[in-house]
Amino acid sequence: MGRVEWTLMLWVGAGGFIGSSLRFLLSGWVQRLVNFGTFPWGTLAVNGLGCLALGFLGGLAESRQMFGPAQRAFMFMGVLGGFTTFSTFAHETLGLAQDSGLRALTNAALQLGLGLAAAAGGYALTRFLP
Repeated sequence: MGRVEWTLMLWVGAGGFIGSSLRFLLSGWVQRLVNFGTFPWGTLAVNGLGCLALGFLGGLAESRQMFGPAQRAFMFMGVLGGFTTFSTFAHETLGLAQDSGLRALTNAALQLGLGLAAAAGGYALTRFLP
């Protein structure tokens, strides 16, 4: 691996630390705030917010060429990759399926629907910027 790859890997790692730490704090806070049984509201919140941020920043990157390779690696793969979590979503959905197939399907539908809508909404917001 060359010097550029090592540098990008360090940016991804630093961003991942930040994103994972923020996910831990926010998902726990949302779960305590909502506290409606065992439904994974915290994971839904971080994934929805992460998709919104990814859509918005991706729209900026596309329309204004705002981010260089190191900034993209840090923000998209690192921070947002660490902040959002597919594996936790999968694990929690399997746990819900053991108790209620309907709750598991509801979680999957909410995660997918909210994620896509948030990403599209974030991307659309960039069109209103001057």
